[in-house]
Amino acid sequence: MRIDIGGVPSGGLRFAASPLAELTAMLHVLAEPGHHPQLAGWAANVWAGLRPELAERLKEAEFLWRSSRADFLVPARPRPTLAGELDEVDRLDDETYATAALITTCGSNRVHFGLPSPLADATARERALDLAQARGALQEAFAERLLADPAAVRARVRQTLEWCGEAFFDAAWADVTPRLAADLRLKNDLLKRKGIGAALASISGAVALAPDGNGIVVDKLQDNATTAGDSGVTFLPSVFGRPHIVAVHAPGWQPVLQYPVTEADVPEPVSLETVTLRLEALAHPVRLRLLRTLARGAHTTGELAHAWELTPPEVSRHLAALRRAGLLTARRQGRYVRYTVNVPDLTALGADLLAAVLR
Repeated sequence: MRIDIGGVPSGGLRFAASPLAELTAMLHVLAEPGHHPQLAGWAANVWAGLRPELAERLKEAEFLWRSSRADFLVPARPRPTLAGELDEVDRLDDETYATAALITTCGSNRVHFGLPSPLADATARERALDLAQARGALQEAFAERLLADPAAVRARVRQTLEWCGEAFFDAAWADVTPRLAADLRLKNDLLKRKGIGAALASISGAVALAPDGNGIVVDKLQDNATTAGDSGVTFLPSVFGRPHIVAVHAPGWQPVLQYPVTEADVPEPVSLETVTLRLEALAHPVRLRLLRTLARGAHTTGELAHAWELTPPEVSRHLAALRRAGLLTARRQGRYVRYTVNVPDLTALGADLLAAVLR
């Protein structure tokens, strides 16, 4: 995804903390704990302590944050308190709110509705209800309530988020605030001293300044483009959002990126290109056999060729592919070069793969 920043004025790129965006990240963890194994214990404890009514409320509205985030839950102009940010959401007109909510309710990927909105046009309304029905009974019921009485649904969603404050958010927010503040100091210092390129590089290897200097490029699932214009771009650090990078880019909304805070003990995720290279390298059965041998100790090309009745040039070609993927290390010992497996990189691809190689 590319965000055009060619017309952004000085000071238009800002890093700030958002209580509402962090709450939304927490709600996503509760809805999809499998995405966040490091927070599985936290999620289980929260669910165990929720009042039944709040637990039911979270399930009935989870489409706003489960697979995608409703844009109004990731503020472009953060406020110091959750209540202040919810007040900002209340200022949105019904059409803007409903359309943003339906985008996440009606599809596993974001489904866009043009003008007129489903609130104002019968054809758009039927399309929204059909898409929601295809997703499930809960989605259909939520969409029907939203389109029939948006004010009532908006009030109910706000109350649900306010209840989350007392139930778990207030304590969690107090715990993460120092980490968010530390990350903001780092990012704003880099932005001031070294410029936007350095600040973006510190966010993630998936976020970079375009070569022409006029855009921000984000590695996301779908190709999209938006323009920051005079409104600029807001960057929101998140503790509970790891490993996701959430992007607000829909027309009419100021671009926002929510990113994981910098942590010294958390390795930087490898790029999609590296993962693809590794999977392609492992797709060949001969390379898997070589890996199983190398996992038991260092071997030379000749030893591998003898063990598997292959020619040395053939083994060399396979080893070269595994080395390009970063899965092997070569060390020279006298006349010979011995190869070993980079177990941490192999482990990162999955426990089943590691077990199969080490079996």
